[in-house]
Amino acid sequence: MNFNATLIGQIFAFAVFIWFSMKFIWPYLHGQMKDREARIADGLAAAEQGQIRLAEAEQKKVELIDEGKQQAGEIISQAQRRRDEIVEEAKGEARAEGDRLLAAARAEIEQERTRATEQLKQEVSGLALAGAEQILLREVDSKAHKDILDRICAQL
Repeated sequence: MNFNATLIGQIFAFAVFIWFSMKFIWPYLHGQMKDREARIADGLAAAEQGQIRLAEAEQKKVELIDEGKQQAGEIISQAQRRRDEIVEEAKGEARAEGDRLLAAARAEIEQERTRATEQLKQEVSGLALAGAEQILLREVDSKAHKDILDRICAQL
């Protein structure tokens, strides 16, 4: 092998290039790689935090849905209780109104019966008076006979 000046010059140039690269380029590249490594590590940590938060949010969602279902059930049961109360109140009011109408109808029937009885008594007394006039064939004192017939009607 021939070692000539060109080979020695190339070795020297290569050594200077390596020294220059190690002194000026390598620290810059090493710093960039460290920064990128740190950004990647931060990104992975953020992704893990995101996964944890997602799991927590899912858990919270399930809890909120369960709580909402429970509240809805309570509201429905309260509404059903209130409905039952309203129905019972309406039944009570209807019974009271029915009793009131029944009492009013009974009172009206009693009044009608009393009026009919009085009217029948008057008609009977009139018919008896007319019959007595026909039987006696004479003028009758209607006032005296009316008093007698009123007493008879009162006994009926």
